[in-house]
Formats: sequence, C-alpha cells, structure tokens
Amino acid sequence: MLALVGARAGPVHSQTCLGATMRLMLPAEQNVPSKTMTQMPNDYSYSSLIPGLPEDVAKICLALVSRSYFPVMGAVSKRWMTFIGSREFIAVRKEVGKLEEWIYVLTAEAGRKGRSCWEVLRSPDQKKRRLPPMPGPNKAGFGVVVLDGKLFVMAGYAADHGKEFVSDEVYCYHACLNRWTALAKLNVARHDFACAEVKGVIYVAGGLGLAGVSLNSVEAYNPQQNKWTLIKSLRRPRWGCFGCGFSDKLYIMGGRSSFTIGNTRSVDVYEPDRHTWEELKRGCVMVTSNAWKNQRSLATFNPADNSWQRILLPHTGSSSTKFCLRVFGMKVLLFSLEEEPGYQTLMYDPAAPTGYEWQTTKLKPSGSCICSVSIEV
Repeated sequence: MLALVGARAGPVHSQTCLGATMRLMLPAEQNVPSKTMTQMPNDYSYSSLIPGLPEDVAKICLALVSRSYFPVMGAVSKRWMTFIGSREFIAVRKEVGKLEEWIYVLTAEAGRKGRSCWEVLRSPDQKKRRLPPMPGPNKAGFGVVVLDGKLFVMAGYAADHGKEFVSDEVYCYHACLNRWTALAKLNVARHDFACAEVKGVIYVAGGLGLAGVSLNSVEAYNPQQNKWTLIKSLRRPRWGCFGCGFSDKLYIMGGRSSFTIGNTRSVDVYEPDRHTWEELKRGCVMVTSNAWKNQRSLATFNPADNSWQRILLPHTGSSSTKFCLRVFGMKVLLFSLEEEPGYQTLMYDPAAPTGYEWQTTKLKPSGSCICSVSIEV
C-alpha cells in the first residue's frame, strides 16, 4: 500500500459471441436521429438485448465493445442503458478480459480563479476529454471515492463563499453512461475529511464541520440502499487526513488531531466485520489530502509488521513542487499540483529493475492537478 509522505481468465476471442453471424452497429455508425429512439414501444426495454441471440451471448457482445462507445450505446434503449450501468456489465467485461482503465483528473481552469473541471486521460497519444460539469456549487475540501465504475464526490465547502458554507451533498458520476446524479446526503456536513471504499461500502471519517468544529464522526454508505449510516466514531477528532481501504480494513492516516501538536503520526484502523477501531502508533507523518512537498519521497506500508519504507524521488523541477498521486496500471503517477513549465509527470514502477523504477510519461492534465482517480470498466 502506498502512502504520501512529507509536509504533507485470459481474454475470450472474438468468436465467443459469433455463434450468429452479425456486426454490432453502434448508433454513431447508423446515424439514427435521436427522435427515433424516443418513439420505441413502451415494452422495448423488456425485450432481449440483441434480438435473435441468447441473453448470455448478447451480454458478451456488448461487453466486447470499446469503452469509448458506452455512452452512445446507453442511448439505444432502456434495456441497454440498464445493463451497461450495472455491476454485471463490469463483471462480464472482466470475464472476457476487456476492462479498460482511464484516469480522471480534476484540474484548475486557467484564468478562472477557483474554477475546476474533470477531464479524462486515456493514453498519451489520445486527446483529453472533459466530463459534463459537476452539479452543485464549486467546492473545495471534498472527498472522492471510486466504486463499481462510478466516481463519488462527497461534501466539502463552497469555494466561492468560504469554509462557513459546509456541504452534505453527494454526487455520483457514472463512467459508463457519462452522466452525474445526486445521491443521499451525509448525516453530517463536513470538509477536509478522510474517505475510502472497503468491501463495497464507502466510508467518510472526521473532518471539519459547521463553524469549523473538528469531527470524530464516521459514516458508511450502502450503494444498494442509497443510505448513509453513522457508525462507531474515531477515538478523537481528526481533519486534513487521508483514508484508504486495504486488506478489508479502513485506514485513516495523517492530518491533524485535537490531541496532538502539529501533524499526527498515528493511524486509525477500522475493521468492518468487528465494528471496532484500533490505533497504530507507527504511522506515516504529515499525510495531507493526497499531496506533500519538500521531503520528496514516497513511503510504502507493510501491514505484516506495520512498517514503512521510504522511496526517494528523482531530482526534477522545483524542490517545493507539490504532487498528486495516482496508481495506474500497477504503476504510480505523480501529477504536479502547480503549473510548472517543462514539468513532466513522474511514473514509478515497483516491478522495474533496480535503478530504473522512475521514468517520465506524457500523460499530463491540461492544468494543475487538484485530485485524480482511476476508473476501470
């Protein structure tokens, strides 16, 4: 497991779905006017996915299509949209070896102070694509989690009005359908908190609430029920911290606590099966919102003995450059949090031969990176 340190079955071949000779025509290829789709019979959504094909074969056929076509395919019918938006669709994609991983980066818009937008980085040679605008006011101090091909953006405060306007709102971006939806609100509005997914459940912990009150409350979100539930609280209030799920446990690291001077070294660990918290004293120092500066090193955590190993960064750019970390294809990418002329994204490959672990990549957001996630569908 990687943390941030510092002042802060083989693929199925094409013949699998070719028991019936056919070519899957996408809406973009057919040039079908949108009104044609709205004039389908009311019971069309209950018909077979692809007429003339068994359902399991039809599902494989749809799963074999390139990811970039999913939003268009979802407009064909309610039946297609429901399947493409389901967990089963991702499971079939995984079974036939067609999962594709894309990076989503929230970047600051140049010349528009406080404004940001999400964009997709697919590969160095492909054009960046912007996502539809995120609903709600422009925010800061929010949390992001990825689960089942969806990006969840939670809470935060209104960046245009200040930290006194704390939010409890939650929005979800569906990567397969390229659309945002509003979800159930948190029980407690908060910003600068820790969040992570563990065993299909999303957790938020700590943070700062209304009037800047430090929080120790923890909430769990059930995606099937679209419901947030307050669970056992942290032992002490904590904010500016970072959360991650590892080995079916929730880890809360870094940030500040009401009972420490400066940043805290302790790590709070939650076991969902036992509904209990425990504290690790040998935590990582000064983890703050996925970013750090000055010490220019990574740290890897070994859960077997709760130990940390430091990995030095190569000397590139300014020593005060802040970074945003993202794991992509079993490698670690470091995006700059500031627009620095000539800076290239750093890439760390733990499997590379000694001395060749660090390389650069042309994968780079169009502006300074605020945060990033990877979504595989």
